[in-house]
Amino acid sequence: MRGSDEQTALLFSYVSCEARVPADHPLRLIRAVVDEALEVLSPEFDRLYARVGRPGIAPEKLLRALLLQAFYSVRSERQLMEQIGYNLLFRWFVGVAMDAPLWDATTFSKNRDRLLDGDVAQRLLAAVVVQPRIRALMSDEHFSVDGTLIQAWASHKSFQPKPETENGDPPTPPGGAASPSPGRNAEQNWRGQKRSNETHRSTTDPDARLARKSNGQASILAYAGHVLMENRSGLVAQSCLTHATGTAERDAALVLVDRLARRRRITLGADKGYDVSGFVQALRQRQVTPHIATDRRLSKTGVVRRSGVDGRTERHSGYAVSQRIRKRIEEVFGWVKSSAGF
Repeated sequence: MRGSDEQTALLFSYVSCEARVPADHPLRLIRAVVDEALEVLSPEFDRLYARVGRPGIAPEKLLRALLLQAFYSVRSERQLMEQIGYNLLFRWFVGVAMDAPLWDATTFSKNRDRLLDGDVAQRLLAAVVVQPRIRALMSDEHFSVDGTLIQAWASHKSFQPKPETENGDPPTPPGGAASPSPGRNAEQNWRGQKRSNETHRSTTDPDARLARKSNGQASILAYAGHVLMENRSGLVAQSCLTHATGTAERDAALVLVDRLARRRRITLGADKGYDVSGFVQALRQRQVTPHIATDRRLSKTGVVRRSGVDGRTERHSGYAVSQRIRKRIEEVFGWVKSSAGF
């Protein structure tokens, strides 16, 4: 018998968002882990918010919404508010009732900036990894580190000469600057100009730096993102964001290692970019065995570059294992850039 296509709305509905989420949905476990971490961070939230005034968006709900934005590759806060409005799964995870009004996208963005300025994201990660259920999955002996470029929200046209150089004289790029064509988004011609971080700065994002991943690739305005991964399950143990400088990866690696609460010697896997004698010595002073890929390139004069890693480390049985597992950190960066929207 053919069913009827009549669409009649009920006057009252007694079905909650909780009942519409499957019992085996992955977000249920994530919600439990996040709620436990947010409870630990409650005193931090009290210090960030004033005691008087209009109530803002609850930081717990805001952080859950930001996690959804990363998990489901939502490209903007405006679209995130739209999807939370009609998606019962999103409403349940964030903690918004089915008939509760949502926030304006601009209000959400301003409240988000307050949390990011308070370094809440880093504290949230730290509160998650110390939980017993997460700690049981993580190794406390073997780690890997790597860095990548995170493109800044700034265009090349905003990369303008600084008002003054360090000696007080205005910068004079060789070749001169071509006069831009009129218009709001005028065309630019940088041929013959030398543009560097010493003489130029972005007018819209002063902290961004002009950098490139390797020779032959285009330079972009970016930051340097760094991740310390444990080797057992491939979970992120520490992370940070720094200026994109030539030594940013090695400097950040030492900071991330120092953050670890450890009681024994550990190993640290890394690629050839970390094979510098000063960095290797700094790791050994911290009781860290450097499982770093050796960089013994042949120079133009025929001299083989000396590696900071000695033969004893390469002969160790765990060295080859660390070199194989450390490449899994690229999966983290792939997810961060392609799915999480960074």
